[in-house]
Amino acid sequence: MNKVLRSLSEETLRTVIYAIAVVVSALVAFLIANPGLLRVGTLDVSYAPPFHAFLNGTVAVLLIAGYAAIRQRKITLHRTLMLSAFALSTLFLISYVIYHSQKAEPTYFHGTGLVRVVYLVILVTHIVLAAIIVPLALFTIVRAWRGEVTRHRRIARWTLPLWLYVAVTGVAVYVMLYAWRW
Repeated sequence: MNKVLRSLSEETLRTVIYAIAVVVSALVAFLIANPGLLRVGTLDVSYAPPFHAFLNGTVAVLLIAGYAAIRQRKITLHRTLMLSAFALSTLFLISYVIYHSQKAEPTYFHGTGLVRVVYLVILVTHIVLAAIIVPLALFTIVRAWRGEVTRHRRIARWTLPLWLYVAVTGVAVYVMLYAWRW
């Protein structure tokens, strides 16, 4: 894998990463705009919201632990924790796509007033940054994998706080939609 990544030109690498990000974002947007359109039989996806919150919470913990590991110069542990966070984020994305392809109706937030404003700010920033995180995380991982430490550090300074924000706000959106009764 490392040999393949090293052999890619910078332009090809950028094209591949941005293409992945566009396809993923477009698919998610399409499924949210057309809930249940790709429904297959009677697949029960009621498990998904708490599962997604669990995955997001776990990703947040792994990101923090990965940051702590690299600050202590535990590179192997850092790599393991960050790749685990990426794997769980990928699992989340797959489950999220399945959920929205099977769910027939949108979920509405029932809070009013200031709470609704806070929810909408969290939700919109979460959605926008989730789309931005896809290429950022891919570039960050590829830079490390290719041994481009300086470039990895430069982009990781942006990726980590944004990815952590997306993970934490994913849990917050779940709590606001399902756990709190407004």
